[in-house]
Amino acid sequence: MTKIKNDLFLRALKGESVSRPPVWMMRQAGRYLPEFIAIREKYDFFTRCQTPELASEITVQPIRRYGMDAAILFSDILVVPQAMNIPFEMKAGVGPFLPDPIRSQKDVDQTIVPDITEGLGYVMEAIKMTKEMLNHEIPLIGFAGSPWTVFCYCVQGQGSKSFDKAKEFCFTQPLAAHQLLQKITDTTIAYLKEKVKAGVDAVQIFDSWGGMLSPADYQEFSWQYINQIIDALYEEAPVIAFGKGCWFALEKMANSNVSALGVDWTVSPQMARSLTHNKVTLQGNFDPARLLSPPNEIKKMVTQMINEFGKDKYIANLGHGILPNIPLDNAKAFIDAVKEYKA
Repeated sequence: MTKIKNDLFLRALKGESVSRPPVWMMRQAGRYLPEFIAIREKYDFFTRCQTPELASEITVQPIRRYGMDAAILFSDILVVPQAMNIPFEMKAGVGPFLPDPIRSQKDVDQTIVPDITEGLGYVMEAIKMTKEMLNHEIPLIGFAGSPWTVFCYCVQGQGSKSFDKAKEFCFTQPLAAHQLLQKITDTTIAYLKEKVKAGVDAVQIFDSWGGMLSPADYQEFSWQYINQIIDALYEEAPVIAFGKGCWFALEKMANSNVSALGVDWTVSPQMARSLTHNKVTLQGNFDPARLLSPPNEIKKMVTQMINEFGKDKYIANLGHGILPNIPLDNAKAFIDAVKEYKA
């Protein structure tokens, strides 16, 4: 294997001492970039995900512009349920939409654990193309949604502020709910293993809706499944787990085979370090809306954030995905502040 020239991100995942933390931004490949918007005007959402040439081009766009320390493959968490016989579409003004949500044991029985190369081969092609375009300059991250987050969309049928129907399904039909969660988990493990084979250097699990659950329900319906994925993958590639709103589970999460834990902006760096007993690398946690502050303020806040987390065992990032209305100079200020950081 050819060595990656800038391996700062991989070294931070191993907990090695570095001169400055690596930086990338969740959702960096996408909606705030004019070059992405130009592609979006020509091709619909899932066409962009399913066409390797487009997915790889979108993945490298932010790297050309800002020079982050890692690229994340442009894709979507819903490609996994699509391969499982759950026909998601992207509906204008609604977002992810499933005409017939999963609401019964019968619905669960109709879902499959697919052959990954058959259902998701286009993702592996996009990885190979992206790796060529990156030319060993920086690592490539592959990702998947957490089983709970994917489950939320499958049962609710679309986005929601409370995912009440998803929770109702768990609490009224727990056997069927756990069966579906296990099927999503098995598919996700196979999917991420194929991604590693195709060439990604690390994987991230996004648990965007984990914070909807109480601490006890989080362990039952989310963490135990994420942990299965971590255990199946950690020997093959570093795994980052990111649970939005899940600070209450950080201590438990740190006692796993995870390489890093993503944290959002609702927890202070000091608290995140204390809850994880400095056992794992932390990633985060700049409030994406704070990128609307003036660039000089962004730079000051980023420096302070790094000082509070400490430069080692740390990956500078946002606390969730970048917003569509962020000025390009502000995104640049965020990246530059990390790259210029002196301890």
